[in-house]
Amino acid sequence: MASFQIGRIYGIPIKIDVTFLLVLPLFAWVIGSQVGFWVEILGILPSPVPGTAPLTEGNTPWILGAASAIGLFVGVLLHELGHSLVAMRYGFEIDSIKLWLLGGVAQFTEMPEDWKQEFSVAVAGPIVSVAVGVVSYAAFVSTPGSLPAVQFVFGYLALVNVMLAAFNMLPGFPMDGGRVLRALLARNRSHVRATQIAATVGKGFAILLGFVGLLGFDLILVAVAFFIYMGASSEAQRTVLKAAFEGVTVREIMTPAEELQTVDEETTVAELIGRMLRERHVGYPVLRNGEFVGMVTLEDTKSVSEVERDAYLVEDVMNYDVPTLDPDSELMDALDALQSHRTGRLPVADEDGNLVGLLSQTDLVMAFNISQTSGGLAGLGGQELPRQP
Repeated sequence: MASFQIGRIYGIPIKIDVTFLLVLPLFAWVIGSQVGFWVEILGILPSPVPGTAPLTEGNTPWILGAASAIGLFVGVLLHELGHSLVAMRYGFEIDSIKLWLLGGVAQFTEMPEDWKQEFSVAVAGPIVSVAVGVVSYAAFVSTPGSLPAVQFVFGYLALVNVMLAAFNMLPGFPMDGGRVLRALLARNRSHVRATQIAATVGKGFAILLGFVGLLGFDLILVAVAFFIYMGASSEAQRTVLKAAFEGVTVREIMTPAEELQTVDEETTVAELIGRMLRERHVGYPVLRNGEFVGMVTLEDTKSVSEVERDAYLVEDVMNYDVPTLDPDSELMDALDALQSHRTGRLPVADEDGNLVGLLSQTDLVMAFNISQTSGGLAGLGGQELPRQP
């Protein structure tokens, strides 16, 4: 989903996803329509609570709903800021903090693997939420009874922030509790094995949460369960990949330039498609007088009708603005580049822009498979990997 930046805190970009603009009014409406319910809930606090009558007159419920919803998401922002500041203390870069449909997320460029660091980062958010709850409760107690609306908002925020901390500490990896579990498991296990166990527990928790959501017809709970399950699966896979590719560069895995199938700018689209059928390739580096100038893929040729393929050349449909990989970059960085550009292959170029190879998803899959059977790629001593025909 699209997002836009609303500011920075300690240099961290604060972004709002478009889904947040939908869920904020929804939360305001839900809270405003349940003022009486929340007044009863506030009765568990060891302090006098505001009466219901003055809070349900006229537009007051909707004003309370809006104020409480905004305060809730401010608490979520502070929760994520707690994670971020502790991570920054350890030297990790924070890409952004984003508020979205299901709350907030601090987007790290890299997650800590040291168990003590991960434990500290994970518990920082819930600690901040509890602190916000305590401050809100102090404000609730200090607010005079003549201001029942203000009392209500602070009381609501006191309860909800503590509930937020408690929910996040449940073992639903990659939630905070799941990350705490992984950190504790990693004390006497490898980071990969700890991740796999935490992810399995997290997926089990997500299934249970989703089942509860379905029984209660709670779509928000079902959505949370879905994202927990997908997040656990995704991070477990990434951790295994990172371990497999550790210390391996693009140069060791790529198909070198001398083995590449290339096409010339002047090749017709009909000839190109014929080569794709014969050679079973769907993408080629394009050369002009022997120099690399871009890429052409099967997708590029779809803009040309079958009867016009002899009249169009590769230069008419190819992509000249193609990102390239550094041959000495880490393989995980290359994987991120392939995913961010949503492509199956990227050319590899040296400092002078000369084509030195091509890295494809097929190369990465082959490298991973070899890693799983040989115990790792870094131990191959620079041996050339076998190429698929």
